[in-house]
Amino acid sequence: MNAMMIDPKDNVAVAIEPIRKGEEIVLRGGAAGVTATEEITIYHKVAVRPIAKGEPVVKYGEHIGLASADIAPGSHVHTHNVADHREVL
Repeated sequence: MNAMMIDPKDNVAVAIEPIRKGEEIVLRGGAAGVTATEEITIYHKVAVRPIAKGEPVVKYGEHIGLASADIAPGSHVHTHNVADHREVL
C-alpha cells in the first residue's frame, strides 16, 4: 500500500510514501488500476480517476478545490492544477 483514500467519493488518494513515475497506485484492498504519471511526494495527492477542469477535487469526502485544468489519473494534484474555491452555504 503506497496511498490511501478515506471516502468512496474521493477522486484523489494521498501518498503515504513517495511514489515514483510508472509505479502502480496501491490502496488498502488492492491496486487502484492507476499508474503514477509523475513523481508523487509523500503526503501529496494523486488523481485516481479523471478530473475535468472545473470539477471539484474531493479528498476525505470533502471538496478541497476545483480543477484548474483537466487532471488525468496518476497525475500529481496540487496548487498547479487546483484552484481554491468557497462553497456557498
